[in-house]
Amino acid sequence: AALAAVLFSIDTYISGRADYYKTLADCEVRKFETLEFQNIEKEISAANEELARLVAFYEKQPLIAPIFKKISEIVPEEIYLNSLSLNPNKDKKDRFQVSMTGHSETREALLEFKKNLESDLIFQGIYFPPSDWVKPSDINFSASFEISHD
Repeated sequence: AALAAVLFSIDTYISGRADYYKTLADCEVRKFETLEFQNIEKEISAANEELARLVAFYEKQPLIAPIFKKISEIVPEEIYLNSLSLNPNKDKKDRFQVSMTGHSETREALLEFKKNLESDLIFQGIYFPPSDWVKPSDINFSASFEISHD
């Protein structure tokens, strides 16, 4: 009976210790899972913040394609453009300074292009150098103006 009591005590002690270590191990697993979850949550949060910054950045960028489309719609068929540059206007944030060079078959086509620009209020400060108007045909020209991007 004494041996049974000793064995029972040892069994109880070992079972208690086993439960203690099992509980300790479960706590560590939960702590690891919680840390892992927190790390993943931090990564997701950082990615969402970066995405929000990118969206805000791109929302502030003017859409340039509609500007190119608008210009291409008013260029007469007898004219082709060699270069076209758009630079943001530092003083007027909603406008671009446009510079272009091109070739016109006739002075009339170039005049039509100038009138097309002047007839639309989004084009302002239109300038063609006087030398562009000297030749009656085969004209290499340059022009500059401002255009709204809103």
